[in-house]
Amino acid sequence: MRRIIIFNTILFFFISINLFAQDGLGDEKAGFSVSIGGEASASFVGYIDDFSKGADYTRLGEIFTGKLNFSAETRIAKAVVNLNLSTTVLPINIDEAYVQGFFGKFDITAGMRKIIWGKADNMGPLDVINPLDSTQIFTEMSDKISLLDIKIARPLVSTVFRFGDFSKLEAVFVPNFKPHHIAQAGEKWADSRINTLAEMPPVEITLPFLGPFTIPIKVNLEEPDTRAISYAQAGLRFTTTVGSADIGAQYYYGRLHEPAIEDWNFDIYYNTSGILPLPEGVLATASYKYNPFHQIGIDYAQDLRGFNTRMELAANITEDLSGDDGTVYNPSIAWSVGFDRELFWGINLNLQVNESIRLLQSKLGEDINLLPDRIKNDPLGVSNYIHEYDIEGGQPITTTRITAALTKKFIRDELELRAAVAWGIEDMDCAILPALIWTKDDIRLALSGGFFLGNSKGQLGQHKDSNFIKISFKYKF
Repeated sequence: MRRIIIFNTILFFFISINLFAQDGLGDEKAGFSVSIGGEASASFVGYIDDFSKGADYTRLGEIFTGKLNFSAETRIAKAVVNLNLSTTVLPINIDEAYVQGFFGKFDITAGMRKIIWGKADNMGPLDVINPLDSTQIFTEMSDKISLLDIKIARPLVSTVFRFGDFSKLEAVFVPNFKPHHIAQAGEKWADSRINTLAEMPPVEITLPFLGPFTIPIKVNLEEPDTRAISYAQAGLRFTTTVGSADIGAQYYYGRLHEPAIEDWNFDIYYNTSGILPLPEGVLATASYKYNPFHQIGIDYAQDLRGFNTRMELAANITEDLSGDDGTVYNPSIAWSVGFDRELFWGINLNLQVNESIRLLQSKLGEDINLLPDRIKNDPLGVSNYIHEYDIEGGQPITTTRITAALTKKFIRDELELRAAVAWGIEDMDCAILPALIWTKDDIRLALSGGFFLGNSKGQLGQHKDSNFIKISFKYKF
């Protein structure tokens, strides 16, 4: 049904363009223009761990993907529909679709859109409007710098008011909420910190007069309905140029895109078919929640003696101002500093440091990894027990990541050799992403890979089983 709706939308788009053109709106005098473009891409992503298990366990991904981009524009309005094409169950889905109106110094946009806030190259602390598809971060990052493709478009209304030569004020309203897309436990790219409880191992408990029992833990995590207006978000952003420096300031009220967990409830259920009821398992239920927060941030960019420098600073204020609510993320300070610069022999360095600092930590509750021990040590007290834990329990106060990319071009800039490294300071882990890219006019061929090292419990090292090699062939039109 959704496929038919999308097809009819595209058909209506083309018919409307044709009628406007027949009425004379497509000529230069009327100021009407239409553009159609896109890309076709074939890619193979193979996971080294799967190769070692044999051909029966090896998958090479979706192989074909594509994009179709349509736009129609006059002097006072613009309409854009960008589609993603794939070979999955839903072969056509909307990437972006929006309408813009231009009224002198004032613009308004409404529809499904991706918006970039801040000046960092990627994943800066001020870029808070669109959630990310975390299952594609590293496979996309392996052969490109921009992560726009992994952003998830959101329905929104935005306005821009321009004044002076270099200043503008932007406002945005998002009527509902969508979190990051995070892989489930057992899937590729699953986040172990978020999915720990879904992978709870069986526990052995000992009951009086009955002895030891090994019982499984069944976990049921419920998602809230985030389509309600109570999940609406809004923000303001001001940018200007002072001399050679670009500066910006913003305020945003929204929801953190990573979930917290609340209302843990544990019940032992018994097998009553025998003479005595015997414990058969533990049912653990809880609810995801997405914490509201206020963000105040500033950013700055300037070319300083050949260093194309970018900086961001954000204060994220949550509802846990006492630092003792384990179901709410603590307030934090987040910053990013980066630059790119030509070094020597035509080598370019792009370096970025991101850090988040947790504040007001007056109570650090139990790590969620300790829940199975709690059940094991207190089996009779498990029934209807609401466990007190901290979603940030066991995590360091600071989270720091350094990302660096070296690139060198050869053969009239057609061949590019790139090596990117992301290093987690506290976790002592890293991701290495090498790539060899050949570009000729509108054709692009890339060989890349991703390799994860270090602490297997770190944010990067946990993906050791997802080391991959990727080959992609793309044509833009």
